[in-house]
Amino acid sequence: MSLPPVFAASALYDNLLQAALRQFFSRATFETEPIPSLSSDGRLAIEPTNDPSVLSIRWFGSRHVLHVPAKRSFTTHEVRLARAIGTVLAARYRAIFDPKQMLERGELFRGSIEDRYVAAFLDAAASSQGQPRADLIATAIEVLRVAALSSYENRPISSGVLMLDGDVDAERARAVSSDDSYPYSQALTAIKSFYRLSDGIETVFLVDRAAKVLDIVEVAQYAAPVTLAVPSAARYLPHALATVDNARICIVLSPSHEIKVFAEGVQTFSFRNARWHLLDLKAKYEMWQTAIDNAALSERLFQTAADLADSREGALFVVLSDPASALPQLVAPADQLDSTGHISGALPNRAQLLHMLRGRNVNDLNPAVLRGLARTDGATVIDRSGRLLAVGAILLHTEPPEPHSNLPVEGARTTAAMAAGRFGAVLKVSEDGLITFYDQQERIWDI
Repeated sequence: MSLPPVFAASALYDNLLQAALRQFFSRATFETEPIPSLSSDGRLAIEPTNDPSVLSIRWFGSRHVLHVPAKRSFTTHEVRLARAIGTVLAARYRAIFDPKQMLERGELFRGSIEDRYVAAFLDAAASSQGQPRADLIATAIEVLRVAALSSYENRPISSGVLMLDGDVDAERARAVSSDDSYPYSQALTAIKSFYRLSDGIETVFLVDRAAKVLDIVEVAQYAAPVTLAVPSAARYLPHALATVDNARICIVLSPSHEIKVFAEGVQTFSFRNARWHLLDLKAKYEMWQTAIDNAALSERLFQTAADLADSREGALFVVLSDPASALPQLVAPADQLDSTGHISGALPNRAQLLHMLRGRNVNDLNPAVLRGLARTDGATVIDRSGRLLAVGAILLHTEPPEPHSNLPVEGARTTAAMAAGRFGAVLKVSEDGLITFYDQQERIWDI
């Protein structure tokens, strides 16, 4: 006997909710329990609890509970994303039983539902200032998704769009005839020239709230003259600065076919490896700053890691808490900058090659020089003052970090990072663009 449509739809949308929560909150433990709820009529409720590490969600007579470790409770952005997911699913559920809503909000069912979650999250901050623009955001993502599947003269495509929170560009007004205006939509991807008008790095399409293309602009012209709360990869610094006032959103398809979303002065989402990731950079950067306890050093290393990740180059930074005891256990004497004396000989050796780095501080190095040192095979080892202790060092770890660790399967850099985490904070940059923070031999976060 088949289920009535309302029950079938309820089961479907509850499964969609669970799938979304598991996808975006992979660090959380997920539990579901049936419980009488006022939300059983299709209204979704995200309820606060007395414990900031517990998130409670009620829908269709079920209560979903997400637990995270108490030392890293749910962040503001994570709660906001959970609400965005609920907003999208609840709106879709209501629409399928209301012909009028289905007719008026047919765009709710277009494209990937994950794109809708991202769009609802981004629209939440500014929706009170005017009409919602979640549909425009989802459409822009869809355009770049299609572009990512294309190529132009055998070269990868990159592109981007800067979305205004109004109908005109208040800073650089330019009259566009209504006869000449056109929407930023998937139809543009059928035009070959579209792929060369904007590279997404320096230039982007400028789009108003009504999805009309106003111009092709240089992103740097919209960069606010402020200091960002979170360091950004140098190549995308203008994109972050252009969105710092919460009024603009920038979405970019990078040359590596990663979709980057910038809002509120920071990159908020990344679409890579066929899935969306909430980056939550502000919360993660604050954790890194706390571990290093040196504002200048934490900023310099985070910035360098972001630049290396953007260029898909690997690196390993180790900041020792107690260099006197940790350095001999982690770095061989021949790799320690302070213990490698001058060795005479007709041919130069590694000690002579690196002699100019003895006593140098990371904060005093040119950023390009630091990136060059970090690219060297091995680890860059530093103390909390920023003094260089080793460059390109092969770390000593005779025993696996964990009794049943599978880290050798993951790679030598990961194994070294886990081992070094016993002695201080570690920032690992993988060649696939992933940045991982280890501390106390524990994996704290990924970006």
